Parts: sequence; C-alpha cells; structure tokens
Amino acid sequence: MDFGVVLQTNPPATRTIQLAKLAEAHGFSHVWTFDSHLLWEEPYVIHSAILAETRRVTVGPFVTNPATREWTVTASVFATLNELYGNRTICGIGRGDSAVRVTNGSPVSLAELRESIHVIRELANSRPVQHKGATLQFPWSRGSTLDVWVAAYGPQALRLAGEVGDGYILQLADVDIAAWMIRTVKDAAAAAGRDPDSLAFCVAAPMYIGDDWPHMRDQCRWFGGMVGNHVADIVAKYGGDAVPAALTDYIAGRTGYDYNTHGRAENDHVDFVPDEIVDRFCILGPAHEHIAKLEQLRELGVTQFAGYLQHDSKEETLRVYGETVIPALGEHTTAKS
Repeated sequence: MDFGVVLQTNPPATRTIQLAKLAEAHGFSHVWTFDSHLLWEEPYVIHSAILAETRRVTVGPFVTNPATREWTVTASVFATLNELYGNRTICGIGRGDSAVRVTNGSPVSLAELRESIHVIRELANSRPVQHKGATLQFPWSRGSTLDVWVAAYGPQALRLAGEVGDGYILQLADVDIAAWMIRTVKDAAAAAGRDPDSLAFCVAAPMYIGDDWPHMRDQCRWFGGMVGNHVADIVAKYGGDAVPAALTDYIAGRTGYDYNTHGRAENDHVDFVPDEIVDRFCILGPAHEHIAKLEQLRELGVTQFAGYLQHDSKEETLRVYGETVIPALGEHTTAKS
C-alpha cells in the first residue's frame, strides 16, 4: 500500500511546501493538494515548487475539475511539470464541488467528465487527440506520462471510474462503504473489458494520531460535512437507495453548508455529523488503530491511503506514520535467513 498526504494550499505557500518535504522524509509517496481557486492559493504554482524541493514524491490535485480549468491548459500544465521534473505528476479529477459552487456554477455532466479525462490524458501522455474538430498535440512534449484517477460516489460516476479511470478515489475510510464502492468500480471495469486489478484504488480521509477522542473528532468533523455535499447531490438525483444507507442516513439533519469554511476544522455547519460518522469516515486514534483499519482496507484492494492533514497535529501525525504506521503496512524482509 502506498501513502499520500492531502494538503490545503493555505498561505504562506512555504508552509505547504514544508509539509510536502516532511511527508517525503517520512516515507509518503504522494503529495496531493486541494484545487479550489477562490478558497485557496493556486495549486499548480505550488506543485512546481514542491517538485523542485523534493526528489521522489508524485504530486497532483485532489481533485481538479473540467469546469473551472480549460482541458488543454490542464494537460499542458502536467506535461510541462513532467518535462521539468521527470514524470512525477498525477491527476485526480471529479465533476467539481467547491471550485464551481463558490462561483455559483454547477458540476459538469458525466459526459463532459468522460471527454475531459480523455483529452487531458492523451495530451499529457504526449499523444494526439481529437478535440473540437481538430487533431491536437503538444509539439514540445516527449515521453510525458500521466495517470488520471476519478473521484466518485454516485452509481453512474462509479461506473465511469471503472470504464475510463486509471484509478478510483473514494473520499472516506468506512470499510463497509469502501467494499461496496470498490466492488462497483471493479464490476464496471470488468464489464468494459478492462482488468479490474489494473486500476489503482485510493481511499482518502483525515488521519489523526492521538488519544483525545473528543478533540480529534471535533478537528475532523468537517470531513463528514464535505462528504455530505456529494451525498446530498446523489440523494437528490437518485433517491436514497442508490448508495449504501450508511452513506446517506446521516445527512437527514443537514440544513446548509458554508463554503467559506469548507475543509476546515472550524467549519460551523457540520453539527449534523455524529461522532459515529466521524469515527467511520476518518482514521483516528493511536497508531495501532490506524494500522488495523488500513489492513482491512488493503484486504479490499485499496492500493493507496491518502490522509488529509487539516487539523492541529500535522507534524506529529506525519512522524508517527513515518516511524510506525507505514513500516507496519510495508513489505518485510530479513537481512539473513
């Protein structure tokens, strides 16, 4: 299992870069950042700085969308970063949440998402693509490689992830829900004639090492509110039976959402999220609790855990992961047998 860290690009940008470097030092393989241009600083500028100051980590947005960024420009960013830093980028993409809603926009259709994935991936892999009636290709790009991972919750989006994604991103760490989601994506991949095991499966959730449960829950309750936005969309479109009840029941008390505190521990519109959901959706507690839950997720086929660090114990959580959790989930060899 690989390990990633998910950062917000809050100022100062040097702090984000510092945390990325610390994550690499502790053995994380991926550094992801939010992509919401009004709420936070521009991620791709910071990605370039992260790549310049690290040696191994793969860097990308978690997640971008096809509405606020023109597709060929997005592809050009990745191909340029790859030319500069040696194919160390990755693209997480979805229909759009805060980046479009803050500007009174709407998430793109699944058809648009599907087409954007094709255009971005082909161009960023130094290949030609048909787009808007022309064959397009970057004449300056040679040997660039980019995987595109699709973030999804709803049934049709899960199907799309299985049909066209190089990987699937699930933003919650509930074991039962993850089992259902991963199975749905794998079934869609198989139905499309793809090898389901060729896809990457990334589970993302807040990770907090500690033993003060009330405090940890309050620091991570925002996550249930963020997930609730997507769940509310699914319920509105498909009804309550489209996804597991464990994912939909808790939003009954949801009355609104303030994007000004989106993804932040101080979010004051998440009182509807009960402690049970925080515990199920996140990974909290001492190291052995993290290891136990991650082992369950790995058994389901999860190939990467990406931990959100939007709380007040960033360095300590990274340290314990590097010294205890990541080694426990890695391969063990002996010097002599």
